[in-house]
Amino acid sequence: MQIETLAVGQFQANCFLITCPTTGASAVVDVGEDGSLVRKLQARTPSPTLAAILLTHAHIDHAGGLLELQRAFDAPTWIGALERPMFETLPQQGNWFGMPALNRPCGRIDRWAVDGDKVQVGELELTVLSVPGHSPGQICFYGHGHVFVGDTLFAGSIGRTDLPLGDSATMNASLSKLLELPGELVVHCGHGPDTSLQNELEANPYLAHVRRARGMAESQRRFRW
Repeated sequence: MQIETLAVGQFQANCFLITCPTTGASAVVDVGEDGSLVRKLQARTPSPTLAAILLTHAHIDHAGGLLELQRAFDAPTWIGALERPMFETLPQQGNWFGMPALNRPCGRIDRWAVDGDKVQVGELELTVLSVPGHSPGQICFYGHGHVFVGDTLFAGSIGRTDLPLGDSATMNASLSKLLELPGELVVHCGHGPDTSLQNELEANPYLAHVRRARGMAESQRRFRW
């Protein structure tokens, strides 16, 4: 899998261009809040052939540029099935940050994804993992040694839950679920640098609840008669 990180917009959200090295088919994970990603992709020679547009969630910094991208690259668009109420707020989300100029139309969703769905990009296959909390329908896409987590997990931090429809208890459960994936997976975050699940499990201060739960489970296993 070939992966290129493209940070775009005022929020410097990470968008990822994934390419199958065998077929040349590509997909993007998240699209930024405006047309910045479109311009970056159109500047390439040749411009990529998109097999899919994959949205981890519908906050404006990750999904606001969807309609512009669809007009330029008409590819099937995926988002989590539980994210519909958040997606429908896109035309007003700029107001949340005091930036009404960022309000955007929604664009089109072709696939409301659920846990375990498979996305095909050439010969690459990515699996959908439902991890609500930062938003009601946040999802990750993982496969081939990589996981694209949106704003669920960052290097040394986690996604905020104080925006509308966020929930901290749900987020904690989702982080525990995410960290059941193999620790060597490279984590591609919605903002900031890449990391790995193992690094975050060992050192991220916001994952103490996961470490405690695993420690208790291991103690019970060891002392079971």
